[in-house]
Amino acid sequence: MLTEESAAVVRATLPAVGEALGEITERFYARMFAAHPELERTLFNRAHQATGAQREALAGAIAAFAGALVTQPHRSPDALLGRIAHKHASLGISAGQYRIVHAHLFAAIGDALGDAVTPEVAAAWDEVYWLMANSLIRAERDLYARHGVLLGDTWRPWRVVGRVQETADVISLELRPADGAAAPEFTAGQYVSVRVELPDGARQIRQYSLTGTAGTESRRITVKRVPAGSGPPGEAHRGASGEASPAGEVSGYLHDRVRRGDVVELSAPYGDVVLRDTGAALLLASAGIGCTPVIAMLEQLVRDGHRGPVVVVHGDRSPADHALRDEHLALVGKLADGQAHFWYEDGRGAAVGDRTGLVDLAAITLPAGPLDACLCGPLPFMRTVRERLRDAGVPAERIHYEVFGPDLWQGRD
Repeated sequence: MLTEESAAVVRATLPAVGEALGEITERFYARMFAAHPELERTLFNRAHQATGAQREALAGAIAAFAGALVTQPHRSPDALLGRIAHKHASLGISAGQYRIVHAHLFAAIGDALGDAVTPEVAAAWDEVYWLMANSLIRAERDLYARHGVLLGDTWRPWRVVGRVQETADVISLELRPADGAAAPEFTAGQYVSVRVELPDGARQIRQYSLTGTAGTESRRITVKRVPAGSGPPGEAHRGASGEASPAGEVSGYLHDRVRRGDVVELSAPYGDVVLRDTGAALLLASAGIGCTPVIAMLEQLVRDGHRGPVVVVHGDRSPADHALRDEHLALVGKLADGQAHFWYEDGRGAAVGDRTGLVDLAAITLPAGPLDACLCGPLPFMRTVRERLRDAGVPAERIHYEVFGPDLWQGRD
């Protein structure tokens, strides 16, 4: 909780700081990478830096956290940070790195705001930063302890024991620990980080949902190749320079170079978007490669003998582009009360009952009573589905979402 004096200063300066956050975060990353170029090559997603998505996510997280401190002073803001803590743990973030961030972030604030940063303003925002940082450090420490991960020991070698070409641009890799130790348990919906060394020597990290069956020694990830300029349908990603975002470095490496018998580095499983046993009906909505955590959730529901209503919604470009389509359908068919609704922009090859066009919740009947929803896919898709659910009276706290990349919704209702 902020002191009363700091809360008053933050409340008064939040609009000005919020307006300048874009410039602040841009200056921050430039400063930090100049002083610590190894962080850009080993810890941060270079594509997200090119598009500005990482800067936007950081700015949103800071604004949401500071806003929560002054508008809801008696509520712990830790809930806002859970998603970030899981992501940080999957990257192996250490407590010491928060001091590096602090030094360059506050230098950037001074650069951007100049004389407006009085000693009182600096002290108040310093308090905000360390409340946020210490909350994350505690949460990450707990996550490391839960997995028995020692600091600096994030990565384990896993051997590829199977590779399946699911669609023209999606592969599945089956992996087993190469060090002889047991595979860590995971909860359906969680992901692992995969670290690879690229031809230029940079080590880049990406997260992929686990889609294999829990309780076995093998794990499966399903990887979509990310082409240059890719983004949600109709939305090419471009950076500040106007250039299209580069092709996915790690997805391209896994597609082009990794074969059966090769070894890759994986983190322990993390992620907070998992099934919750609330007794409510379930909606599992996905688009594109967002089906991967849903597949794991369906596997768990089938394994647990789930009896309640489960509505599965998926949108894709075409049936041929729908990765794990047969598995998707088969798992829904094994549920006591499951129904699947698939939409395809190009309906060629669609089955009876499939729909053409974009996902439209108005075309289906949702179960009566309480509903828990899990969403995964491009942001425009999730925004649309979430709006329809809110219009239907589903409370915001019952709508959970997974973002493949920086969380640009952090702290939003």
